Amino acid sequence: MAEKTSVDAEEEYPGERLGLPETGQGSLASWRSRIAALIFDWAVSMAIAVVFFGRGVLTESDWRSWMILAVFFVQTGTGTMLFGSSVGQLLAKIAVVRLDREPLGPLRAYGRALLVCLVLPPLVIGADRRGLHDLAAGTAVINRR
Repeated sequence: MAEKTSVDAEEEYPGERLGLPETGQGSLASWRSRIAALIFDWAVSMAIAVVFFGRGVLTESDWRSWMILAVFFVQTGTGTMLFGSSVGQLLAKIAVVRLDREPLGPLRAYGRALLVCLVLPPLVIGADRRGLHDLAAGTAVINRR
């Protein structure tokens, strides 16, 4: 079996090493879709937190200031576990899948959500558009369409 040369490695597309298609359904989601989903998820979490905990979640510096993040954690973890996507990801037509194609389960879904809440893990990105949170959970974010 021949080894890959540097030219072959350059021709590789993101997700090829993971066995994902280059484009279309099942291919890696774009950064635009992922960021749009994140922004929408945060907005939904803000709205839910205001409904349940009052406007203090936006202005106070006590325990209520953490409620948007807490709602974001629960909303994204639960949505990912049950539907393979948070609300924002569903709208962006992207999904979180395990690379072994098994169900995500609560430990991976909430563990991944916790790492996203820590902010830094999603910012450390590998070659296949996978942050530390995806590497730790054994997941990838793919296109549903």
